[in-house]
Amino acid sequence: MPRAAWLSAATALLTLYATAPAGAADGWQRVGTDTRSGVSGIAYESRTGSGAGIDALVVHDNKKSGLPHLSRLTHSAGSADVAPLTWDGPEPVDLEAVEAVPGKPGEYMALAGRGIAYHLKVAGSTATVVDYTPLPAIGEGDDFESFALVHRDGQLAALWADRGAGTGRAATLYAAPLSFAPWGEAKFGTVTRQTYRAPYPTDTGTRHISDISVTDSGRILVSSASDAGDDGPFNSAVSAAGWATASAEGGVRVVLSPRPTVLGRFPHYKIEAVECLPGTADALLGTDDENVGGYVRTLPFCGI
Repeated sequence: MPRAAWLSAATALLTLYATAPAGAADGWQRVGTDTRSGVSGIAYESRTGSGAGIDALVVHDNKKSGLPHLSRLTHSAGSADVAPLTWDGPEPVDLEAVEAVPGKPGEYMALAGRGIAYHLKVAGSTATVVDYTPLPAIGEGDDFESFALVHRDGQLAALWADRGAGTGRAATLYAAPLSFAPWGEAKFGTVTRQTYRAPYPTDTGTRHISDISVTDSGRILVSSASDAGDDGPFNSAVSAAGWATASAEGGVRVVLSPRPTVLGRFPHYKIEAVECLPGTADALLGTDDENVGGYVRTLPFCGI
């Protein structure tokens, strides 16, 4: 079968599967029961000791002091458990994304909604703030929910996005080379930006980019979500949005598709976290469904 025909058939099958009615039998596993325990971002950590599951870090968008900001999710078929971690350092407000730093085991970047990036070291049940810094080139009204890293030829680049707001404000996808000072401060290079509108959902409450993940081949996956309030209704999708490459010269190139491919539609859920799992075609998806809590599941989006 030609690749184009295969991709079309696979996308149709995944979309049909992903739009099944909400409920216990649809593949989602509940990991939270209220507004304090939704999943706003996911970063792969490691396989579990048995090899049958994974450990991942998840961030929560809590805005009050003393509430959980970061937890460890242990996920396998039929099981999903969450344990809060101790946050050691300046306390964040509204964490929305988290990403492992390639080549630096135990190190992560977490991003708050207003654009403060935290460089973390995680050991056991404690996350220590190494340094924190504002993102470069923050635009007026920007509200961030996504952060991803691309590692190619020894070079590192970061992607992040203002989420956008309905028909009146497209998302703005930013990209820049990234390095770290010896003391841990994140150093961003020249920033580029492009606008992006979600192919689905498309109503007035749409956040065009609620998270970003980049596959091993460089394909950019984004989640988009619609939120009508703390009690919903919610709606979301995961789409293939384009390609990203970090060059050996230290640059970053992002090409967005003029017609993004919707890989899955998820009525009743607000997806705010997408993480491609290393060595597999699976994406681990997480939701922040406000008063309803949060859910996770996997689907094979990262091999397409």
